[in-house]
Amino acid sequence: MAQTVSLSEGLVKKAKAYSRVEHRSTAGQIEYWAKMGIVAKDNADLPMSMIEDILISEAELLSGEVSDFVFE
Repeated sequence: MAQTVSLSEGLVKKAKAYSRVEHRSTAGQIEYWAKMGIVAKDNADLPMSMIEDILISEAELLSGEVSDFVFE
């Protein structure tokens, strides 16, 4: 369910800038930051780059973009 919230002008400006680079909408960028923040808070011992890789892997799995790993 969508809901309207008030955000600071500075946060929205920064989200707009990042969203262009990340190819997301401004709302999508803010949602991404919120999700990263929640996961980082729950897993304070993990670096942000690892959290991002885990979320990318999860998205790939959910979209069916997976293949078997072959051990050599």
